[in-house]
Parts: sequence; structure tokens; C-alpha cells
Amino acid sequence: MITVRYFAAAAEAAGVDSEQLPAGSAAQVRDAMVAAHGVALDRVLGRCALLADGTRVEGDDVVLAGAILDVLPPFAGG
Repeated sequence: MITVRYFAAAAEAAGVDSEQLPAGSAAQVRDAMVAAHGVALDRVLGRCALLADGTRVEGDDVVLAGAILDVLPPFAGG
């Protein structure tokens, strides 16, 4: 299992701030998020950065197991 934490617009689209999802590749975890929360989250995910234990996830084949995955939409300001 992994812990997914949603922030800002991603939390709003998901309707939750965090949840537990099965471990798998980044693509599988994204699919599980969309299956659980629908098209609104799917639209937001396209603009989000994913950070697994603080490291940006680069590529769909990255395996996420036992991680804390942060879903971060772009933020305005500085």
C-alpha cells in the first residue's frame, strides 16, 4: 500500500486529502486514483507533479511501494 496525499485543486477534485491505494507503477496508481475519483481528478492530474517520498516521479514505470505520494498541482505566487 501507499499513502496518497492530495493538495489544493487535486484535493478538491478527489474529495479527500489523503487515502491508501495499492502499490504499483506510477501509471497503475494514477489509474487507481482516477477509478476512485473520476474525470475531474483525471483533468487535474495532467497538470500535477507527483512526489514519492519527496522525489519527483519521472515516468510511468516507476514503482511506488510503501511510499508517501504527494499530488501537487501548480501553485501561483512565490
